[in-house]
Amino acid sequence: MAKSGNYDAIILGAGGAGLMCALTAGQQGRHVLVIDHASGPGKKILISGGGRCNFTNVNATSANAQERYLSANPHFAKSALGRFAPSDYIEMVQAHGIAYHEKTLGQLFCDGSARQIVEMLMAECDRSAQFGGRVDFAFHAPVSDVRRADGLYHIVYNGLKASAPALVIATGGPSIPKMGATGFAYDLARQFGLKIVEPRPALVPFTLGGDDVLFRELSGVSADVDARCGKVHFREAALLTHKGLSGPAILQISSYWRHGQPIGINFLPDRKSGWLRELKREKPRGTIRSALSAALSARLAEILADRIGEGGNLADWSDKRLEEAERLLSDWPFVPNGTEGYAKAEVTAGGISTDGLSQKSMEARTVPGLFCIGEAVDVTGWLGGYNFQWAWASGVAAGSSL
Repeated sequence: MAKSGNYDAIILGAGGAGLMCALTAGQQGRHVLVIDHASGPGKKILISGGGRCNFTNVNATSANAQERYLSANPHFAKSALGRFAPSDYIEMVQAHGIAYHEKTLGQLFCDGSARQIVEMLMAECDRSAQFGGRVDFAFHAPVSDVRRADGLYHIVYNGLKASAPALVIATGGPSIPKMGATGFAYDLARQFGLKIVEPRPALVPFTLGGDDVLFRELSGVSADVDARCGKVHFREAALLTHKGLSGPAILQISSYWRHGQPIGINFLPDRKSGWLRELKREKPRGTIRSALSAALSARLAEILADRIGEGGNLADWSDKRLEEAERLLSDWPFVPNGTEGYAKAEVTAGGISTDGLSQKSMEARTVPGLFCIGEAVDVTGWLGGYNFQWAWASGVAAGSSL
């Protein structure tokens, strides 16, 4: 139970990064206080992965960091990810007897419940006592004041006061505000002179308007596609919704998208160039609609065929016109009018600039004893366990330095 007093470190935020930082520091003999305004630890962990927590990805390594993590400094995440890899986290999961399985593209999920991950992290915090350390928690505890004086950080929360030579900002970003998420981390970082890379919703569904509204009538229809934004491609499922576009492929490219930018969808990524001309020779009495229905849902095939301008049998189409139809189907243009915002964003892109942080310790270069970790920092991973691995790795990096 937390009370007023002095600590070796104070961690603001009991999410994945904060808990990992706390257990790491505690097991080095540190006395740590973790403060969170939520009612308990790991609130976002509990709802992740449909309640089963996609706790890491076997590909979330330092070797892939530059490609699979977005940041103004694409090299920043390499150090932490290189020193705490997915295999290290898996080892902890196995030690606690948590059964898990691998889904597509290296994603690891609990067989049971995400609650097992939170319980594991809390148990590891308790284990700090074996190393002469201790982790105290304060929940339902909004922070009302943070200041630094005489080499110490002084925190006021729930009418209590605590001081420590180190302060860790682990309060995440504003994604999923219904869970209590706010931009508090950015306000605090600015207070201490750190720069902020403009935050924006990431891993978030798109909304459609204008001529694309027609596709919203297909709510619930999905397809295996190749989605493109600029030069970035993702081959996964796309889902048409009553507001626009969602599904893994769409969430992935949303992190790269900027307002007003077009995206392209290849609805038939396995078809080779010339497939319509070949079909024309094989089935001259076939139609564009029947050709699309063989690979897509009937409703989606109907709308795409109508948009292409279906008319008559394939035999009636010139090869040039069929080539144009192929090009359109392989890079169907959408111009989203926005996203569903932080309410539906899985993470926040942007955040506390890495320029002011040590990539080894996550400590602010100009403010001794101030550390920034997890989603609060300008490091955003791909969908599928990458952001959890960043939370774990950045938490360990800071916790090891406290």
